[in-house]
Amino acid sequence: MSGHKPEKDDVTGVDTTGHEWDGIRELDNPLPRWWLWVFYASIVIAVIYWILMPAWPGISGYTHGVLGASDRTNVARAMDQLHAQRGKGAEVLKTASLEQIERDPDLQAYALAVGQSVFGDNCATCHGPGGAGGKGYPNLRDDIWIWGGTLEDIHHTLTVGVRSGDPNARMSQMPAFGRDGLLQQSQIDDLTEYVVQLSGRKANAVAASRAAPVFAEQCAVCHGPAGKGDPKVGAPDLTDNDWLYGAEPADIAGQIYNGRGGVMPAWGPRLSPETVKALAVYIHANAGGQDK
Repeated sequence: MSGHKPEKDDVTGVDTTGHEWDGIRELDNPLPRWWLWVFYASIVIAVIYWILMPAWPGISGYTHGVLGASDRTNVARAMDQLHAQRGKGAEVLKTASLEQIERDPDLQAYALAVGQSVFGDNCATCHGPGGAGGKGYPNLRDDIWIWGGTLEDIHHTLTVGVRSGDPNARMSQMPAFGRDGLLQQSQIDDLTEYVVQLSGRKANAVAASRAAPVFAEQCAVCHGPAGKGDPKVGAPDLTDNDWLYGAEPADIAGQIYNGRGGVMPAWGPRLSPETVKALAVYIHANAGGQDK
């Protein structure tokens, strides 16, 4: 870069700035008039905004502007209006029984709306937006319920959680038969074939026969002699084709070996009683709940 005295360019007739790079001179073209007006208008608008609205931070606060506008105040006002609108329905939910909520169309509609919102905020992270679940997270849209799928069962599970640490939490623990050395690997392999056979799928009949007495001794106490499970103790039905941790033989063997068990928070201490009721009604009505 080199500096020269500004002069007029021979080709364009425009004055140069006096700057030159490798023989290339910079023209001193004026800015378009429309661009200048937009620039000046932006400055005027900015000054007006600084006067009217909160804008400049200070050491212990900020300029509030002559309009006194505040997003915090607006949000607080909107929340107060929302609570006022919901107040009447929430008061009714507090005193109404679960059965009364489902029998009253207006009250049920209100509970479903609240429940849907709460489900999206708190439950969809694990169970999915539609409640279809995933590996390790129960599907709430079918009729398979480890702890029971009646309205009362769902409400209780939501309130106390599963292995949540709540004193009244739903609690069960499948032994880690392999990890804790309760069974040999060969026994676990045979037991896997037995469980696959229970679900109505093709399995090694000889291995399943060897595992029958092991199942009766180690597993039937919770899952029942026929493997039908027991919601009272949170033992899954092994005869259907619904598998929380995977249906492949390797998945089943891993479950027998490690004895995994998921955790669901206790929503009773986190949500208001009427909100838990609304959530239970929503899940029962829209996600495959049982009548009895």
